[in-house]
Amino acid sequence: MRLGYNTNGMAHHRLLDAIEFLADEGYESVAITLDAGALDPYSEPSALDREAGEVRDALDRRGMARVVETGARYLLNPRLKHDPTLMDPNPDRRAIRIDFLRRSIDLAVAIGAEAVSFWSGKVPDAVDEDAGLSRLVEALRPVLDHAEYAGMPIAFEPEPGMFIDTLARFSRLDERVQHPLFDLTIDLGHVHCSAEGDLPGLIRRWGPRIRNLHIEDMVVGVHEHLMFGEGTMVFPPILQSLQAIGYGGGVHVELSRHSHMAVEAVRTSAAFLRSMMAGPG
Repeated sequence: MRLGYNTNGMAHHRLLDAIEFLADEGYESVAITLDAGALDPYSEPSALDREAGEVRDALDRRGMARVVETGARYLLNPRLKHDPTLMDPNPDRRAIRIDFLRRSIDLAVAIGAEAVSFWSGKVPDAVDEDAGLSRLVEALRPVLDHAEYAGMPIAFEPEPGMFIDTLARFSRLDERVQHPLFDLTIDLGHVHCSAEGDLPGLIRRWGPRIRNLHIEDMVVGVHEHLMFGEGTMVFPPILQSLQAIGYGGGVHVELSRHSHMAVEAVRTSAAFLRSMMAGPG
């Protein structure tokens, strides 16, 4: 596994500066959150192509792995966070998110990313479980078709408060999707927050499907991404379980509300995780 960082926690850094700083601090992977000013998929095409080339060159030069993240707060709607989503009852609004995800897949190809990570979003209307799953599966079809055309794996993230909020619900979605490019992002803090069960055991169970990982500290029942040592998570057995399954991807620190102290957060996180990720010997 590779020590990584999500650029949503470096919102006040230029993306190329963030890459260089993370590499200098010993990070080996970057989860790039597409956003205004950071590979914005809606930028003028020639400018976006140029930026994507610069980002790819910077990552290649520093030997860094990369995934694309799609959780920008206000990129699609400047007045409402994370809106619209794949769960919107209005198909025209769902189409906005679908288009964004297609653009994200294209950018992931352009920068040589390993996967594109996204989530379901919240449900804005009253819909039962079965109807909600049907709506989501329908919205996923064009995204997966585009991923298949591009040869880009998808890493779907369960998130507290969203329609697919747990690994158990992801399992039900997965049964309906059944696509070879449809895999999993696990946010370790989310699993702890949701009290889904033995976290190392869940890592072992889902190991073959994990394409991408997020890590931070968290408290059971409170969806707040915390600096390491500020929550209730016990990390050595978690990291040991990742070593046991042979996970080789990025373990990306996600401190999206710590951009104001990004330098300290980057350095403190690396110091906390590096020895545990190295393993015995």
